Order: sequence, then structure tokens, then C-alpha cells
Amino acid sequence: MNITKYLALGALAAASVMPMIAPAQDWKNLGKALQNRQNKKNEWRNIAIGSGALGILGLLRHDNTLFFGGAAGALYSSWRYEQDRKSQSKMQRTRAAYFSRPYFVRDGHRFVRHTKMVKGKKYYYFARK
Repeated sequence: MNITKYLALGALAAASVMPMIAPAQDWKNLGKALQNRQNKKNEWRNIAIGSGALGILGLLRHDNTLFFGGAAGALYSSWRYEQDRKSQSKMQRTRAAYFSRPYFVRDGHRFVRHTKMVKGKKYYYFARK
């Protein structure tokens, strides 16, 4: 019984620290990077399903360690899956690329990124300098 707990927690820990893919640096690797992004997204979904099953097993066996470990793994993996799903949107990737820059130039005018706090939440905007 104890070895099952440790094996399950070890598998969960190993899966949660897996390295993420690096973004594509050039157009040749873009298709490969998008496929890797899809594979990583599917991997997070599968980890969430496995962790959820582990949590259910812990619930059925009245084992709090398995239950909380599985539930935490399922929640984190499903959150990561959702983040990867959202990052596949072309519009969001374009927006993220713009807001990661300190400034950009359009029609000969320089626009500088500024930060604004509203009710404790940080917002970015560009203003013409």
C-alpha cells in the first residue's frame, strides 16, 4: 500500500517538472513547434486524466495522500492544458509578442509600453512618445 503511494507521487512529481518546449526561432521550425505545442497540450490533458483517476482511487480507498496528490495534480495539469490551449490562438500570440516589447514603431511614430494598476490588477498599454 505504501509503495503505491510513493510510486504515484513520484510519477506525479516527475510529470509536473517536465521541461517546456522552446518557441520556434525561425519559420522553418514553426510547423514543428506548433506540432510540439499540440503534443505538449495533449500530454497535460493525459496527465490530468491520470491524476484525476489517482485522486478517485485515493477517495475510494480512503487514502488522503493519494486523494490530495491526485486532486492537486489534476487541477494543475488541467490549468496547464487550458493555458496551452489558449496559447494556440494566433491573436493571443501576436498580442503577447507586442506586449513583451518595451516599444514599437509604426508610421514613423514610437509607441512606448506603460503599466497601469487598476484595483490591484496590472494592465499594459502603449502611448505615443
